[in-house]
Amino acid sequence: MTESEILNQEEIIKELCLCNGLSYEMVGQEGSDASKLEMFFSGYPHIVGLSLFPNLASLTIVAQDIKEISGFETCLQLKELWIAECFIEKIGGLQECRNLKKLYLYYNKISKIENLEKLTQLEVLWLNHNTIKNIEGLQTLKNLNDLNLAGNLISSIGRCLDANEQLERLNLSGNQICSFKDLTNLTGLPSLKDLCLNDPQYKANPVCQLCNYSTHVLYHLPCLQRLDTFDVSAKQIKELADTTVMKKIMYYNMRIKTVQRHLNEDLEKLNVRKCKLQKLPEEQIKLLSFVKKNLERELAELKGSGKGHSDRSNNNKVTEVEKSKSCETIIEEPNLQQKIMIKLNALNERVTFWNKKLDEIEAIYRIEVKQKKESHGLLIPFLLIELETVGNIYFEQGTRSDDWYNSCYELILSRFCTWDFRTYGITGVKVKRVIKVNNRILRLKFEKKFQKFLDVGDMHDSKSYRKMLECLFYVFDPEVTVKEKHLLQIIEKGFKESERSKLPLRKEAVILANSLSMCECPRIEFLQQKYKDEKRSSFNPDLFRHGILVITKVFLGQSVQAREQESISQANYPMVNSVFIPQKYLQNSIMGQRNCDCGFRQCKWFVFDHDLVLPEYIVEFEYITVIKAHSLFSTFNNIIIEERKNYSEGSILSQDLKCDDEVMKMEPRIKPRPKLPSLDDKTILSLAKTNVYTHIVSLNLHGNSLSRLEDLSKLTGLRKLNISFNELTCLDDLYHLYNLEYLDASHNHVITLEGFRGLMKLKHLDLSWNQLKKSGDEINVLCKHTTSLLTLNIQHNPWQKPATLRLSVIGRLKTLTHLDGLLISEEETTAALKFITGTKITQSCVLWHCSTKEERPRTLSIWPSAKILTQISKLGPCLHLSGNWYLKITALNLDGQHLFEIKNLEKLENLKWASFSNNNLTKMEGLESCINLEELTLDGNCIAKIEGISKLTKLTRLSINNNLLTGLEKHTFDNMLHLHFLSLENNRITSLSGLQKTFTLIELYISNNYIAVNQEIYNLKGLCNLVILDMHGNIILWNQENYRLFVIYHLPELKALDGISIGLIMKFRLAANLG
Repeated sequence: MTESEILNQEEIIKELCLCNGLSYEMVGQEGSDASKLEMFFSGYPHIVGLSLFPNLASLTIVAQDIKEISGFETCLQLKELWIAECFIEKIGGLQECRNLKKLYLYYNKISKIENLEKLTQLEVLWLNHNTIKNIEGLQTLKNLNDLNLAGNLISSIGRCLDANEQLERLNLSGNQICSFKDLTNLTGLPSLKDLCLNDPQYKANPVCQLCNYSTHVLYHLPCLQRLDTFDVSAKQIKELADTTVMKKIMYYNMRIKTVQRHLNEDLEKLNVRKCKLQKLPEEQIKLLSFVKKNLERELAELKGSGKGHSDRSNNNKVTEVEKSKSCETIIEEPNLQQKIMIKLNALNERVTFWNKKLDEIEAIYRIEVKQKKESHGLLIPFLLIELETVGNIYFEQGTRSDDWYNSCYELILSRFCTWDFRTYGITGVKVKRVIKVNNRILRLKFEKKFQKFLDVGDMHDSKSYRKMLECLFYVFDPEVTVKEKHLLQIIEKGFKESERSKLPLRKEAVILANSLSMCECPRIEFLQQKYKDEKRSSFNPDLFRHGILVITKVFLGQSVQAREQESISQANYPMVNSVFIPQKYLQNSIMGQRNCDCGFRQCKWFVFDHDLVLPEYIVEFEYITVIKAHSLFSTFNNIIIEERKNYSEGSILSQDLKCDDEVMKMEPRIKPRPKLPSLDDKTILSLAKTNVYTHIVSLNLHGNSLSRLEDLSKLTGLRKLNISFNELTCLDDLYHLYNLEYLDASHNHVITLEGFRGLMKLKHLDLSWNQLKKSGDEINVLCKHTTSLLTLNIQHNPWQKPATLRLSVIGRLKTLTHLDGLLISEEETTAALKFITGTKITQSCVLWHCSTKEERPRTLSIWPSAKILTQISKLGPCLHLSGNWYLKITALNLDGQHLFEIKNLEKLENLKWASFSNNNLTKMEGLESCINLEELTLDGNCIAKIEGISKLTKLTRLSINNNLLTGLEKHTFDNMLHLHFLSLENNRITSLSGLQKTFTLIELYISNNYIAVNQEIYNLKGLCNLVILDMHGNIILWNQENYRLFVIYHLPELKALDGISIGLIMKFRLAANLG
């Protein structure tokens, strides 16, 4: 240190002593007595001399020229520090001040919160009026209770304050916070009492200008006493906020259910259509299979006798019993077996053909189901965004009557050039849906920045600027599929930098285009190349047929054409707002020679300021191609429906039917045998050509009208049994056939395997073409009573959960080698065992899918509480297991775990919220001990009866949608004195009588059931709290002429019926009609 610097320090210390009434000469002796120092406005340009005051507890420095925090190494007792209105650029030099409790660094030039980790005693921190962009570096400040970050550049709160649980006062006014969703992160501060986002001393955050701002904050932070300097401690204020939010949640829940209902209706239409299309192939398969099994029986009899039977066409009047007594007209015919084999092969080929037709129909059906789900897939997330933002982002679905819809439609057609797409076989484009995006948050940003351009120019410039507004298409990264999450992010947050993008230009600018080809051709080209790389035979237009466009409103500002061999970045174009590249300059082999002038107008744009690009419309479209799309409603498939009514000689399927007839008429032609309506001892013995039951080892009862199989249990020596093509509904007559190895029960009406037992040697079982539904029950029977099974066929049954059926069967029947005619691979076996392991509720399973939160989060969401809680606070298997760990669990979400039963939950006495949706449950059991349950969700199972919940008296919400319920038992809900939400959609309920005493019910959703008569509405007349009722899709809607008026008349408290609000007009109409 130079002599001049030393002299300068002395002058500063002298000034410090003078301003604080201390003697500079005596400071060495008296400095230790000083606990508080203050320096205002001038005279202290550097922090020096603090070592002379070892017991300093409070230091205030205001309006000095200080640029650096230093010299605090000896201030071990410092508790309060003010360095305000200075020029500090960085927080530092305070690591030794471990006892510091209050730190005021407002009105400086600090850009980052840092170097505070060791100040663990800090209680007050003011960093207002700086240039801070991010909230960070506060994780260790557990005692912080007052934080002021007003007047900075903070745009996001995030989860950075979660560790500061003692925080009571928080001021974030005068920043750039614009998201309601971001504000919900403050719910992690349980002690927060005073929040400022719109302090009068500062500019308001953009979020404060949004609708329902106060309601949103007060709902999520019910413990607040003050908001934006106003007292909000009154109980009425909180109740108003809660009531408002509850109504919104109910409203959006109703709308989301309406969307789901429409999707289910569309899917049901597709399913009905599929069933109609499959009818002809199925009938042909049955017909061919019947003939095939007749021939197989003949062949077996020929091989058994060693002789060839004469053609039965000359002996069709001989009964089965007569035949067994005397085999008449037997002649040697060595070629008969060969003829049968030839005909069997031909029949097998025809069955294979029709099975292929069934597979084709199923494939088309799945494609259309996927398209329907994708088409509806965005609607529910849109509604959830509306709810989460309390309507500050909302969506409108356009129709032909909307001018903006027609404008978008015409814009797309005008910017589509057939010449650009001809190489892909595309001839046109069809707009399927246009959705208008109304995002107040992004619009405010856009208008604010656009206004800046208008403010700096004169009137002439303002008109020029307005001409720079354009409607352009957003160019998605062609190598990344447009995912729902990415699209929602654009709609909600705008065109921020995409982490997934492989294009470096996206970090610099938003890429836009004014033609459809410049958006879409790179995507199509990429898909084609990918298809070639995978070495597939032919490119399928369905891969690119459907697409999504985002139409944006963009301010191009000062724009220039891109220079060659220079990357597009703000650094290379410092004085411009956007850069464009005409299509003719793009090095792109996609566009070839053309006979139109569209190419001269086509440009790609790069806009540097993301806030000047506003997403306004989402368009779902479909390309019209030379190769027509497969459809269940296409002309080709219509042939199948009309085939039997009237088909021309030249049609494809007519030829196939003719081919079937020719095959069935091939020699030998077996005349049908008389059918046996029932079995008795005499008939069985005559068929088997023996007098002793124990000698019968093979019996063929194919093609009769048998509905029972009495006395078959006597055939203890039976090894092979064929009972195909009968009228059997169950197989309970087949028991204790200990030696049976082969059983063909295909083409019957079997609905259950109950009673099917004691077949321990059975190796081959065919149950195809029956009416089996309950996979869990039937697999249990097979596991217990067919322990040696090798091959099993269960195709063409109406199984309730077909998606997981194969894995379930393979995982449970461990001896199987073939299922449905296909060899079971080692990979399948491994996957099936893993699948079965996951179908049981174990301790690990519970820990992975549970939460211990004692309060339901105050979130704007319609999802079950169990789902919300387990998403935000999972425990996982790493939880330290104490002796009573299970008593801590309050939420359990076991959706989609393929459970067949609910077990091992007896100890979860404090469970409040549980969800078991999309499993294989058939009964409501296993929850009797969970008496504190408040919310239970069992959607998407196979439950046929509401039972086992009589002790759950605290239930407030119960949902059992998409099950097999047929009725509501009386007294089921009598003890549920808190139930206010009940959803029973998509079941088979015929009566509402069980709901007469659900007096607390507010919402009842029972759409798509079998309620048919008006009298059922009378069961709801005593429910005075019921405000939402949904009965759409019940028979009563068609049976009752004035259904809507009838329901509203008898239930006058209703606010919404079948997803439609009940307004004054409807009540006036009701009064006019019914008086």
